[in-house]
Amino acid sequence: EVRLVESGGGWVQPGGSLRLSCTASGFTFSLYTMAWVRHVPGKGLEWISLISSGGGTDSADSVKGRFTCSRDNAENTVYLQMNSLKPEDTAVYYCAKYHRADYDCARYGCHDMDDYDYWGQGTQVTVSS
Repeated sequence: EVRLVESGGGWVQPGGSLRLSCTASGFTFSLYTMAWVRHVPGKGLEWISLISSGGGTDSADSVKGRFTCSRDNAENTVYLQMNSLKPEDTAVYYCAKYHRADYDCARYGCHDMDDYDYWGQGTQVTVSS
């Protein structure tokens, strides 16, 4: 059974930092692109960042330069380091697994969220003063 479990969310003041973690099980983690997606009530889902199996990354313009996606294949964990947080970053953050193994999403772009077949339960991030 595939499981994705996020952690690390919480409340932070503007300009602050948080690191989200997503621990995976039930599949060969190292073979798959992993992504972070966020949901703002009333705005729908927004793709944020991904890291391919080869370690290449891609990020949305809204977070580029502030958020960094990384992975530890030995720990089956993907991370999202979020710096210089803004109130508009407030959302529920989800990690998701790309449906296809060994696909270089960092090169070809994998921004269609319908192509992600498993999702975590989400973790709330609130940025306010």
